[in-house]
Amino acid sequence: MSQINKLKILNDPIYGFISITNPLIYDLIQHPYFQRLRRISQMGLSYLVYPGAHHTRFHHALGCMHIMQRTIEVLRSKGVLISKDEENALCIAILLHDIGHGPFSHAMEHSIVENISHEDISLLFMDSLNETFEGTLTLAIQIFRGQYHRRFMLQLISSQLDMDRMDYLKRDSFYSGVAEGNINSERLIQMFNVAGDQLVIEEKGIYSVEKFIVARRLMYWQAYLHKTSVAAEMILTKILKRAKELTHGGITLTASAPLQFFLENKISKEDFNAAILQQFSYLDDFDIISAIKAWQFNDDFVLSELSKMIINRDLPKIKLQNDKAGREEVTALREKTAKRLGISEREARYFVFEGKIKNQAYNKEGEPIHILRKDRTLMDVVEASDQLNLKALSKPVTKYYLCYPKVLFEEAAV
Repeated sequence: MSQINKLKILNDPIYGFISITNPLIYDLIQHPYFQRLRRISQMGLSYLVYPGAHHTRFHHALGCMHIMQRTIEVLRSKGVLISKDEENALCIAILLHDIGHGPFSHAMEHSIVENISHEDISLLFMDSLNETFEGTLTLAIQIFRGQYHRRFMLQLISSQLDMDRMDYLKRDSFYSGVAEGNINSERLIQMFNVAGDQLVIEEKGIYSVEKFIVARRLMYWQAYLHKTSVAAEMILTKILKRAKELTHGGITLTASAPLQFFLENKISKEDFNAAILQQFSYLDDFDIISAIKAWQFNDDFVLSELSKMIINRDLPKIKLQNDKAGREEVTALREKTAKRLGISEREARYFVFEGKIKNQAYNKEGEPIHILRKDRTLMDVVEASDQLNLKALSKPVTKYYLCYPKVLFEEAAV
């Protein structure tokens, strides 16, 4: 019989002590699939903008589990019946909700594999773990899929005010130093309740919800969609695209075995089987950074220059604007880049590119955040709030970006 004490206490800089109260949760945390999250950056390449943002998906997952435990305590104190099995399932579901993230999280979500989201891969990992642990994750998977009859439990995991968002806003704000993103998660948790099988916030917590929505908007503009982060993450996807192009052209690149597998093979949702899932589980940030360090010395000019941009943080110029760049402007920049760097106009597309980013702090068309009024009626937070700016924050704001080499910017300034 094992003598390992599986009821651990972990020290977290955000919440203090986090308790592992269940041997199964301890075993899941110890599994290589979950330990891999120690090597997956929570905020992609945001550390190139905010040097402190080196925290990982491992931190985030444990934080989500902790506030799920606290929320269950609060709901039970208000008469919401949650069984021990349901409690364990909720904690497992939120612990594993991001286990399907690939290297650098969202930055490379559709670069390593195609047409499959990290949520889908998380479910594949959960199904695999459920086999390993002999069906003990079945209820957690049902809740995660939205197949369990108690709707509010899915809302705790995935909604506009869930454990995921509450932890990443507070955690990312802390590590990045973007104070505007900080929220009072403990106050929000104390205001949770359940009415008509829906997760709601009691009326006296409305100002905390308003702060949460505003903080989310500010974190997106200042951190997640910071223009330098956008430029860096786009360059990262361009590097992988070029590496795949060279590999399929018969050129062998220096790369770890799992990265080599995904360079050589085009993998989509339909292709995922147990063997491919295992290969994916071996892949993390270290594979990508190690490859890019080697590729900066590659004979291919495009791959080499793009890799140097990340390694040396010598990123392209990026302009954010309200309107999409004209085709003539983009074509002219590509022609100048091709001439300046001595490459083809097709290759210049790796250095001159455009796109768009969108920020919507609250989606009024989606499942609303319900405020439970004193007369027990429910109201959308936007309607219940006396803050007119919440209506404005529910409208999506789209900005367009245009990236091109700094050398062109410097030439224009001369």
